[in-house]
Amino acid sequence: MRFFTTAGPIRPDDHYHIPPLERLDLDGVLTLIQQKKYFVLYAPRQTGKTSVLLALRDLLNAEGHYRCVYVNVEGGQAGREDVEQVIRTILGELASRAGSVGDEFLDSIWPDILTKYGPYAAWREVLTRWAKADAKPRVLLIDEIDALVGDSLLSVLRQLRTGYDRRPEEFPQSVVLCGVRDVRDYRIQSTAENAIIAGGSAFNIKAESLRLGAFSAAEVQTLLAQHTAETGQGFADDAQHTIWQWTQGQPWLVNALSYEACFKAKAGRDRSGPVAAAAIWTAREQLIVRRETHLDQLADKLPEERVRRVVEPLLSGAEQSAFSARDLEYVRDLGLIAPTDPLQIANPIYAEVVPRELTYATQVGLAEDAAWYVGAVGGLDVGKLLAAFQTFFREHSEHWVERFQYKEAGPQLLLQAFLQRIVNSGGRIEREYGLGRGRTDLLIAWPPGEQMLKVVIECKVLHKSLEQTIAEGLEQTAEYMDRCEAEAGHLVIFDRREGQRWADKVFHYRRTSTCGEAIEVWGM
Repeated sequence: MRFFTTAGPIRPDDHYHIPPLERLDLDGVLTLIQQKKYFVLYAPRQTGKTSVLLALRDLLNAEGHYRCVYVNVEGGQAGREDVEQVIRTILGELASRAGSVGDEFLDSIWPDILTKYGPYAAWREVLTRWAKADAKPRVLLIDEIDALVGDSLLSVLRQLRTGYDRRPEEFPQSVVLCGVRDVRDYRIQSTAENAIIAGGSAFNIKAESLRLGAFSAAEVQTLLAQHTAETGQGFADDAQHTIWQWTQGQPWLVNALSYEACFKAKAGRDRSGPVAAAAIWTAREQLIVRRETHLDQLADKLPEERVRRVVEPLLSGAEQSAFSARDLEYVRDLGLIAPTDPLQIANPIYAEVVPRELTYATQVGLAEDAAWYVGAVGGLDVGKLLAAFQTFFREHSEHWVERFQYKEAGPQLLLQAFLQRIVNSGGRIEREYGLGRGRTDLLIAWPPGEQMLKVVIECKVLHKSLEQTIAEGLEQTAEYMDRCEAEAGHLVIFDRREGQRWADKVFHYRRTSTCGEAIEVWGM
């Protein structure tokens, strides 16, 4: 029986999948190869790049016009800037991969070539001998190229460039470099030259850069339908919608949610009923709480300064930002930010992971107990919860906010840490934030189920007059309440102006929006 996969390239006999080459402009790729072009294929991690390369290799070899070999150079990463060790590793891997498709030529020659030519020419010479050994043009697919660093990466790129003019008779007709980022964005620190070398200059023979995108909504439905056809277990319409909404087609997330709901959860293994949206919500929470490797790798990037410059103004809803175009390109290549405008986190699951990761240590350090805010019949007293946070914020905010690397978003993050610790015991928080919004919207659902209580909390930083900020916030809160069908709304105003007395910043009263919604307003 096949299943949803989250690890490594797809195996059609084992895994539900979208045929990899259908995700490319295959005619365009074949034209580039026919035209003897060297080009780049890039995409965020666990998007399906390797599956695409292996499928392309098999197609080209089956058609018989070329001899195509795939090679993964990630093993060279351990050698760092030891160029000889890295080139040795890559040549051994190339010989092994060529042998797996019936080409044993390299096995007997590459060690002697490395000894004779040295690490700065052996890669080029091996490819030259290899190309000359067969009448069919060679196509080389190099995966994980950006796992290499420094002088080792420079040597590999420059040796490819050196032999470029000899193609196709004495060098591969076409080379595809595959990684997380476009080669033009590489900033390579060369120890030998004591300089930073741009990838575009080290590999200026690149013809095009192709980005592998996420699944479309139709492809997500196709993937889910394969499970239904194989097991008879369908997905309720709201479950399919939830998978698409929360993942925006990110391949690992789509497969991970579906596997969790259909194979890992005991209830999901009962094929007699359809998968419901509640099962997808539960699966999402399990992936986040377990800090699955894919999500953990993403969170691991958050401390990087160039990531912070992009993400921090999104979290705070700032009107302006200080990131550069290169910062934005980098964070988009990581897959953390959507590739299209307006600027936003790539999908709601990532949007949930980011603040949780940034506040995880803070949550652990808080002493709040959910039982203090849960009534006798199990309802959550959000007013009591915010009153407690207001007191906590007045007494401890300077100390706690200073702990955050993302200090500009510190008050919003501290509130979310406080809420998350409480809501973890029986509900969920949904978050909306983004550059230029001027606010962060939170929705508490307690408990998550058919009879859930929905409460909106909107956070704003005081930039204009207090009355103007409150007036804008009331309308924004009321609009969000209407959209979420929330029963209650709270507006939290953070006053971060220096020199203001706490007695002036701290207040609580009820106001009514122009549409008649009664909203609690909290000053901090």
